[in-house]
Amino acid sequence: MNDRNLVRGLFLMAISLAFGLQSLRYPMGQFSRAGPGLFPLLVSCLLFLIGVITVVRSRFVERVHLELNLKNIAIILASLGGFALISEHVNMITGIVFMVFCASIAGTSSYSVMRNLKIAAGLVAVALAFQKLLSFNLPLY
Repeated sequence: MNDRNLVRGLFLMAISLAFGLQSLRYPMGQFSRAGPGLFPLLVSCLLFLIGVITVVRSRFVERVHLELNLKNIAIILASLGGFALISEHVNMITGIVFMVFCASIAGTSSYSVMRNLKIAAGLVAVALAFQKLLSFNLPLY
């Protein structure tokens, strides 16, 4: 029987290693003047730490059976693909709203339009903060 918590931790560790090792190709710089590889390296290190904690925790909690739901995987992939296409051809705010509403179909709880609107508003606020405060070049509107 596959343990969902163990697989979750190993998956987080694998993703963090993939991105962390790729970030080593870029110059790191220093904390006072960060290079393009510093932020992805720091985020991947934190993600790896969360993965290690999850793997260790999986040894002390009751095992939870891992169920593979291909329909939900397809829905999430479609929402990410739709986000990319809509962001490219319309704008990113519309892509964010589409992604939230499409991905929530895969959830196990009841579908809530208000909850989806709140999540989309939060994500748009984060994107606006990245665009205005950090000067990221995001095609929001």
